[in-house]
This record gives sequence, structure tokens and C-alpha cells, in this order.
Amino acid sequence: MNPDIPVQLLGGITAREFLRDYWQKKPLLIRQAIPDFESPIDPDELAGLALEEEVESRLIIENGVRPWEMRRGPFAEDEFSKLPETEWTLLVQAVDQFVPEVAELLENFRFLPSWRIDDVMISYAAPGGSVGPHFDNYDVFLLQGHGKRHWKIGQMCDTDSPLLEHADLRILADFQGSDEWTLEPGDMLYLPPRLAHWGVAVDDCLTYSVGFRAPSAAEVLTHFTDFLSQFMSDEERYTDADAQPVSDPHQIQRDALDRLKALLAEHMGDERLLLTWFGQFMTEPRYPELVTGPELDDAELLDSLEQGAILIRNPSARLAWSEVDDDLLLFASGQSRLLPGRLRELLKLVCAADALHMDNLGQWLADEDGRDLLCELVKQGSLGFADE
Repeated sequence: MNPDIPVQLLGGITAREFLRDYWQKKPLLIRQAIPDFESPIDPDELAGLALEEEVESRLIIENGVRPWEMRRGPFAEDEFSKLPETEWTLLVQAVDQFVPEVAELLENFRFLPSWRIDDVMISYAAPGGSVGPHFDNYDVFLLQGHGKRHWKIGQMCDTDSPLLEHADLRILADFQGSDEWTLEPGDMLYLPPRLAHWGVAVDDCLTYSVGFRAPSAAEVLTHFTDFLSQFMSDEERYTDADAQPVSDPHQIQRDALDRLKALLAEHMGDERLLLTWFGQFMTEPRYPELVTGPELDDAELLDSLEQGAILIRNPSARLAWSEVDDDLLLFASGQSRLLPGRLRELLKLVCAADALHMDNLGQWLADEDGRDLLCELVKQGSLGFADE
């Protein structure tokens, strides 16, 4: 995508302008971001997904057995018939992993790194349905898929913003509304992190939420240090060779802190390890139990492809790649693999192509490293055969 060509999805501004002026800075309302949009899934189909064990879903009833009652799926089919006529919402996570037509919507967002996109959540709301005023710690695009929803935006929030007492929901106790709009099918609202917002269904409506992965500093430090510890021996410890006699044995001297900082910096500053951890962390699948594959070898894979088999990305898998000196790192569903630089175009193909087959794999099947890579991705479950 040319970053300087106006984009319909962004209301006619360029991707470069959007990232400069709006991304993580301020909201943007886009009328008819997707003109004449027709939702690829209807409310009944969304409710059907919420019956499935492997699908993450929630019901929020504003006036249930208690205010803002929340129930977690999977749900029984007759549970929906017992709901009130108004003021409830069904939320289903990661619908893009189960409905290919929903996954195709993400092609509109390729001006952003694919490894940053988390999932497409879809909510169905009865008239008056809402999840209350709240804020998210990540960017979100809210695309109206069916019906109308009225949105209000408010103040910037943080951990000190007062919340209602609720075990499951983070509903703002004080919402300071500013702008408000009613969105119809095809309209979209972009919201930066921490901006308070409140959406209420005008009628029966579906709203698509494209959310982004944004690990907290606490997550980064915790997970990265756990990752680093795998590469450290028990002999690597705090040392103080050439220490000087102390005048007060109870005082921690500045030079001790300097030694400790040097010990940490030696490992925390390893960019290769940081990249490896980051790529693995950002490609961890939301549902790892759905990323599994069969046992097979290179010969079996090659034979299948020669017989016309087609490989596709597992909808639950996540792929990304990066450069390391003259080599490449492929990240696949929380794992990484170091590869020679000559496989660059194969990595790009694997990450981007809708399907892999003899016609586009061609030369790579004659390369031992390339063939081995494809085989490993099938065994891991990031790639699978289309007919399965």
C-alpha cells in the first residue's frame, strides 16, 4: 500500500496522515469507511458461535439479576429466548478466526503491522444495549455492521479514573461526554487508547471491533525476563571483585548498585534476544489449542502438493518475520526459527499469501531449507491443508 494515496477506509486521508495526526492521539469519525457495507454474519449466526465451547463469548445485561450482570459462554440455545427485549449485549471474541469472510475485513487495515492486530470482536446489542462507559488500553476501530449505534466519547482516563464496583467489568463511575455521533452500516469510529467511550444501540445492531495488541510495561518486563532466564546459568551472579573496605557494613553503597545495573544491562541490552522474545510474544495465538498439525515429513508434503494440495494459514495462527544481520527470523504462533537470508521471498509469501501451492511455491520446494520450513509449519499447525 502506498502510504501517500488517500484511503477510503480512512475517509479519504492517506495512511501517513492518519498515523501522523490521529493514531494514538485523537478519535476519527469516518462516514462510509466501507460503502454499502453488508455484514458477512447475522445476529443468529453470531449467537450460534456463542454456543461453541472453543469460542470466547459474554452476555452483558444492564438490568439483570444485578446491575450490569455479566455471563460467560458457551451458552445454551434457549438462554437467548429468555433475555429481555432491550438493554443487553452479546460479545463474541476473535470471530475472524472462525468466519473467513470476517477475516477478509482485516485486509482493509494492512497499512498497520499485522502482528499488532489482535482480533475482530463482534457485538450484537438489542435496543438500548450497552457495555457501559469505559476505556480501553489499546487502539480500536469500531465498524458498524448492522443497525445503528449511538457513540459518545469523553475524557482521557488512566488507572486512577474512578470505576463502579464490579467484579468483571471496568465501567467508569464518572463519564464526561464531549462529542457524540450515531453510526450506520459502513460508518467507522477510530479511538486511541484510554479515551472514554460509550456506545448504546439505537435498534438491533452489530458492531465490529478491530482491536490491537499492546503489551503493558509490566507484561514486557515479566515475560522478557522469564525468557532471558532460559539462557542464564546458575553461575551468573552478582559479583564485587575489587571491592573496597566499607566504613558502615549496613549501608548499600552506590558502587553495588552500579554492579547490579551492569549485570542487568549485559542481558537486557541483547537486541537479538529481545527481538526473538518480542516476535514470539506478539505472535502467540489467542487460542493455542487450535494450532496443531499432523506428523509428516518433507517427502509426504511434496507428494501432497504435487497431487494438487493447497496450504492455507490456520485462522488461529499468527505469522511475522524480521532480519537478523544476514539471516532472517520467522515467528510462527509463539515460536521462532532462524533462516538463511535467501529465503526472504518465501517468508514474505508464507506470511501474506492466501494459499500456497505448486504454482507459487515452485522453486522453494527444491530448496532443502525452504521445504523443511514448510513441513515444520504444517507440523506445528500454523499452516494446514485446505481440504482439512
